[in-house]
Amino acid sequence: MLEAVIVDDEIKALQSLSWELTNFSKEINVVASFTDPFVALEYLEKNTPDCLFLDIEMPTMDGFQFIQKLQNKNFPVVITTAYNQYAIKALKNEAIDYLLKPIDSDDLKETIGKIKKFNYNNYTSNKLEKILLNFNANHIHKKITINTDGKLIFLESDEILYAESDGNYSTIFLTDGSKLVLTKKLKEVNELLPDETFFRIHNSYIINLNKIKEFLKTDGYVILKPNHKIPVSRQKKSDFLDLI
Repeated sequence: MLEAVIVDDEIKALQSLSWELTNFSKEINVVASFTDPFVALEYLEKNTPDCLFLDIEMPTMDGFQFIQKLQNKNFPVVITTAYNQYAIKALKNEAIDYLLKPIDSDDLKETIGKIKKFNYNNYTSNKLEKILLNFNANHIHKKITINTDGKLIFLESDEILYAESDGNYSTIFLTDGSKLVLTKKLKEVNELLPDETFFRIHNSYIINLNKIKEFLKTDGYVILKPNHKIPVSRQKKSDFLDLI
């Protein structure tokens, strides 16, 4: 049984969709429904349904804005609308499908199939991710695991030069000249890196201690191999000198 959440600002439309879903298919159970999108967002921060049916035209926040504000996106979103022109935009905004009101039973059946396929693929992917993470955690020679762009990247400490903060994002710079952009704050990245090798030398930078080439004491900078200049904050300077 698929657990569904409905968000629609019109109470009659919400009740109608709930009735259609439960009567057209025995595979869907509506566990929550909301006319206020802000209350719905609070609910979805703490709960993960199997699918979300979301209306597009809402006065306080339209459906596309709602999708962008979702913190938890580990479930498929189905757009419900009376206007066909939203179809392409809906699919570009991470919706798995769209349904035109009033909902046709054949269209709903096809959508349910897409929801099942999405959830199965997501479950399989998460299971494989846990296996890989457990293997790496129990392996004698542990690697640094980076989760980005829907994939796990396993790195040796020696492959990382430094990490730089960019607000809610961070960039890891590698020795081969490439870089990885993560949707993590630098504090979270710091927790992934081993303390014996990496040091947060500045609010905006974490460096690989093994890559230090020079320390410019007067200027307050370190030079990393081959020639990366990273500032040392005053607060971190004493701890850094103790390390080296």
